[in-house]
Amino acid sequence: MERIKQAIEKAKVADTGDKPDVPKTPDTDLGQTVDVSDITYRRTRVVQLDPRHLEERRIIALNKNDIGAMSFDILRTQVLRKMSDNGWRTLAITSPTPDCGKTVVAINLAISIAKHTEHTVLLADFDLRSPKVAEYLGLPSGVSMIDYLEGDTDLADVFVNPAIPRLTLLPNQSPVSNASETLTTTKMKSMVSDIRDRYESRMVIFDLPPVLSTDDAMAFVPQVDCVLLVIANRQSTATEVRNAGRLLKNTNLLGTVLNKSEEGHHTYY
Repeated sequence: MERIKQAIEKAKVADTGDKPDVPKTPDTDLGQTVDVSDITYRRTRVVQLDPRHLEERRIIALNKNDIGAMSFDILRTQVLRKMSDNGWRTLAITSPTPDCGKTVVAINLAISIAKHTEHTVLLADFDLRSPKVAEYLGLPSGVSMIDYLEGDTDLADVFVNPAIPRLTLLPNQSPVSNASETLTTTKMKSMVSDIRDRYESRMVIFDLPPVLSTDDAMAFVPQVDCVLLVIANRQSTATEVRNAGRLLKNTNLLGTVLNKSEEGHHTYY
């Protein structure tokens, strides 16, 4: 836990601004003149994370000394290479059924990518019926994405920086009953286009609901470039995996992640 605390302290952003969240102009476009290795946030809320809370929820990608964190760095390299080869910038993460650990994978992958100085990453909680990103990171209550979609809240007021450079969160803390309809509204599609196209260096990761539980994920995946499927060791059945793959057959399925593996980690050598 002390190592996680040290990593967070090292990653703190002194300024509280949002260069990554201002409208795109020649002077602020991260793909042109802004060095993504040195980003400050002037408007986006900056929230300090609790190392103990992260450790309890297996958010480990910040800790370079955690052997398990290397798995997410390896996943990051594989994901970035495949997405770069195809010119993809938006990734949806889902699972066949609940409790496969997709949100933990999404958060750790986002943090790992943010450590890569050539990229910024935005993690958006689009599991509208059961949002977990804010809970797993221990974010305090505040405005949510649904407040923007259903009201007059400015989108820039929803963004959160978890004191990790190059990482921005779009949290949602209020469950939505009409989730599939919300995910396909004109305002939602406009927001997705905005957060995707604002910066050329930004990757956007969407934490989606399980594909076999509702039609929410399938309603949204046409708006993303590719999908990563998280399955749980000794939990996801062969039938569930096949059915999920069948539903995703018309998407760019980037691959699968076997989560909750019992295989032991090894040292560097």
